[in-house]
Amino acid sequence: MSQNEIIFEAKGINKYFGPTHANRDIDFAVKRGEIHALAGENGSGKSTLLSIICGIQQCDIGSMVINGEEYSPKNPIEANAKKIGFVVQELGLINTLSVAVNMYIGRMEKYKKFGVLNMNRIYEDAKKELKKYDFEAINPRYPAGALSVENRKIVEVVKALSVAPDILILDETTQALSYDNRKKLYTIIQKAKELGVAVLLVTHDLEEMVELADTVTVLRDGAVSANLSGSDITVDKIRTAMVGRKMVGSYYRTDYGVPIDDEVTLRVENLCVKNCFENISFDLHKGEILALCGLSDAGIHEVGKALTGVIKPSSGKVQEMEKKTFIKNPGDAIAAKIAYVPKDRDREALMMNTTIRANLYMPSAKELAGKLRFILPRAVSKLAKDASEKFNVRCLGIDQAISALSGGNKQKISIGRWLIKDLNILVMDCPTRGVDVSVKQYIYSLMQELKAEGKSMILIADEMAEAIGMADRLFVMKNGKESGILERSEQLTESQVIEVMI
Repeated sequence: MSQNEIIFEAKGINKYFGPTHANRDIDFAVKRGEIHALAGENGSGKSTLLSIICGIQQCDIGSMVINGEEYSPKNPIEANAKKIGFVVQELGLINTLSVAVNMYIGRMEKYKKFGVLNMNRIYEDAKKELKKYDFEAINPRYPAGALSVENRKIVEVVKALSVAPDILILDETTQALSYDNRKKLYTIIQKAKELGVAVLLVTHDLEEMVELADTVTVLRDGAVSANLSGSDITVDKIRTAMVGRKMVGSYYRTDYGVPIDDEVTLRVENLCVKNCFENISFDLHKGEILALCGLSDAGIHEVGKALTGVIKPSSGKVQEMEKKTFIKNPGDAIAAKIAYVPKDRDREALMMNTTIRANLYMPSAKELAGKLRFILPRAVSKLAKDASEKFNVRCLGIDQAISALSGGNKQKISIGRWLIKDLNILVMDCPTRGVDVSVKQYIYSLMQELKAEGKSMILIADEMAEAIGMADRLFVMKNGKESGILERSEQLTESQVIEVMI
C-alpha cells in the first residue's frame, strides 16, 4: 500500500443547523499513513465535520469516499465497521457503565453465547487493550463516571484503537491529558502512522500541531480557508488562516523580574488528602499567579479542589488571610471571596441542561436576592446580558441552551460568572483546555488584568508553556508531594520544569 494513497475524501460537505451554516462546501482528502490536522477557531465547523465523518450526524449536501467506496454512515457503529476509530471533543462515555462495557458497546456480539454476555471475557479483553498502550492502571470494572477527566479521555482513545482503525480521529484529545500521558499519545500516533493508519487530528495547541502534522486544513466560518503542508506549517500561518488576519499583541506575559507583593492572601499548611497528596504547604501573595504543575499522578488537580473545600482534606489547613478564615467547604471559600473553575466544565462547572442566563447568575444568586430573599427576573436578565457582553460570549441570546455553545464560549461563561462577583482569589484548573488561540489569548489577557488589579490566582496547568508563560512561580509536584518551586525567568525552559517533575 502506498503512503500517498488517498484513504478518505470529502466532497462539497454542507451542514445546516437552522439558519446556521456550520459547514460550507468543504473538500479535503486524507492519505494513508498521514497525520492530517484540522485547525480553526471555536465554532469554525471542525467538530461538526468530524461528527459527520464519525456518523454522529449526517451532512445535508455532499458526499464522502473511504477506501474507494461511497461512505455515508448513519451512526457511529457503521463508522466503526468501516474501521474508523474516533475520540469526540466532549467526553463520550456513559458514566453509569463500566470502562470495559463502554469500550465494546455496539460490538458485543462476539461475547454472546446463547444470548448471554460473557462479562469476564469483556473485562479481560479491555484489560489487555489498556495494558497494550501502557494504561493498565485503569480498572476496566470501574464505572466510567468514577474516573477523572484525563482517565475517561484515555479510555476513549483505547476504545478508538480497539477497532484496529484505518482512520483514527482525535478531536481535542491532548488538551485533557497531562505531560506524561500526552507523550504516550504522541508515541501511539507515530506508531499508527508507521502502520499506515491515517490520523485526523484537532488540537488548539498550535505548537503541537506544527510538531505532529504532515498536512493542515484550516477552517474559518465553516469553510476551508487554507491547506498547508511541509515548511508552510507554521504557528503564524495557521493563526492567520484561522482568524483572517495577522494576530497582534503578546500571547503570554512579557514582564520579568517584577517582585511579588509581600502581602499573603492564602496560606496552605501541611495539606493532605489520603491517597492523593501529602504535606503541601505554600503562601499565595497578592497579585501573584502561582502555577501548580506535575505529571498525571502528581495530585495537582486534587490540590485545587482541596483548596476550595470541594474535597475534604484528611489533615492540614487552608486559610484566607484577610479575614483569617479557614476554608473547610465551598461555602467558606465563596464567603472568603475565593472561586474555583474546574477542569471538567461540562460535569463540574456548568449546568448543561439549562440556559446561559441560569449559568451566569447562579453564583450571584445570594447577592441578587438581597435581604428580602427574592430575585427579580429583570435583575437576572440584566446581569446575564451584561456579563455575556463583557466577556464576549458568542451566542444567540442569554436564553440559548449552554450545551449549544462552543468550548471557548462555555469557558468564558465558566470563568466570567465568577469574575462578575467581588473576588480576591481565583483557582483555575486548566482554564484554556479545549479553547482556540483567540480565546486563549483572551483568557491570558484577562488574567493579566486581574493580576494588575491585585487579584491572586492559582493556575493548575497541564501545559508547560502556559505555566512558564503566565506564572510568577511554579509549584511543581511529584507523586503527591512538593518536588520544587521555580521562579519566573526568561531563561526558564520546559525541560527544566520537566526535570523537577520527573
